Amino acid sequence: MKTSPSPVRIGVLVPLTRPGWVEAGRHLLAGLELAAREVNATGGIAGRPLELVVRDTAADPRKAAAAVDELARLGVVALAGEYHSVVARAAAARADAVGLPFLCSSAVLDALTDQPTEWVARLAPAQSHGWRIFADFLLGADHGRIAVAAQPSVYWSSGTRILRDRLAPHGGTVVEFDMGTLTPAALCDALAAERATALLLLVGTPEPAVSIVRSVRRDPRLAGVLIGAPAGQPEFAGWTKALGDDGAAIPFLRYLPDRLSPLGTRVETALREQLAEAPSFVAFEGYDTVAVLADVLRSHGTDRTRLSESWPRVAVQGTRGEIRFSRAPGIDVWQWTWPPVQVVDRDPAQPDHFRILHSG
Repeated sequence: MKTSPSPVRIGVLVPLTRPGWVEAGRHLLAGLELAAREVNATGGIAGRPLELVVRDTAADPRKAAAAVDELARLGVVALAGEYHSVVARAAAARADAVGLPFLCSSAVLDALTDQPTEWVARLAPAQSHGWRIFADFLLGADHGRIAVAAQPSVYWSSGTRILRDRLAPHGGTVVEFDMGTLTPAALCDALAAERATALLLLVGTPEPAVSIVRSVRRDPRLAGVLIGAPAGQPEFAGWTKALGDDGAAIPFLRYLPDRLSPLGTRVETALREQLAEAPSFVAFEGYDTVAVLADVLRSHGTDRTRLSESWPRVAVQGTRGEIRFSRAPGIDVWQWTWPPVQVVDRDPAQPDHFRILHSG
């Protein structure tokens, strides 16, 4: 009796329940699953099916670290995914400790690990790279007096520092408002007093981001204030559902090229059908993650150490360009340098359409 070949298993970390950003997790998983299906439709990994073993992180670093240990015991050959930076950081630390290759899909925090590691690579651009491009957009649009509405977090604190460092040499200033102590109404009073020309949302979604946008939009004193969201909250359809027209004209970062390649266009069509809505850049990150891992597995086999040693030899055509990893200054993991970066917003005349405001 002929037996089926054993699967090659990849562990997947995604936020699928609150307080995780569930919409982002759903898109990330859709991309991962689509690519896995396509790998299996073309022979799998040397005739063995590729299997994704999915674990929900729920934006909890401790849950993610425990999942890494569990997945390592289950025999996965590599780890993929995660959206939240603080969660990916915990996962990366455990992956490094147990010797499990980890290709991080979407988290951008520069300090993904505390020390250089050969086990971790990343597709998403480092926060310092993307947020500097966002700061350049602000300067180009004559916004030098910036306010940030922030919640306590290493990710938001890092973003504020990047913006301040980029703006300061050009005479720009950044004033920070702690949304742990301010209501949206009190924030509006403070903005009016500061005479800031732009407010950046360094907060979670849907709340308090949605309430802040509504309050600012309805305050006549702040009619000329640009609202920005560098972390990408307006990327997802839930943003428009929550805010309607108020959610348009809010610039944010996304990691797509100005024009998709034929592969990207084909994947976009498949993802749109799978998600029943337009795919976000996060879905493309998921697809590219499995595309890279499948290529590495086919070329170097399933030994974990050999996989981790292969990062600098990767050359894969992804949905958003050729993916190669290198050591970027100040980044302790193998990094794709760099994915395409755009500053976009939703068109007020057509909120389902995006306007490209700046590319980097």
